Amino acid sequence: MHLFRETLLLFSLNLLDALLTIVWVRNGVATEGNHLMARLLESGDFTFLTAKVAMGIAVAIVLLRWGSIPIAKFGVGFALIVYVGLMGVHIVTGLSAMGYISHTVIESLSLISLSALAFLI
Repeated sequence: MHLFRETLLLFSLNLLDALLTIVWVRNGVATEGNHLMARLLESGDFTFLTAKVAMGIAVAIVLLRWGSIPIAKFGVGFALIVYVGLMGVHIVTGLSAMGYISHTVIESLSLISLSALAFLI
């Protein structure tokens, strides 16, 4: 199967993102940045998790079916980069919630990331 490992990793990161988002939001540590997903989260954890898993399954089916197409390989690579970055955000959020990172450090990290993003664009 083409891109099986990459697709499995992407799906796993999607699921981990959903679970961590539920934990952070329900504990008042963070908010959901995606307005559509925030509405689903307001409807309940199961609704939110079901939507995230359904999207992950749909993407996995597409990638496994058409994984030999060059754009699929590029897309899964790009998506993995985005999700690894998102996992970094979750790690920083968790460390901040546990008191290991101060608010000043988070502000500095956000300025650095905005500068890096501006450089890429």
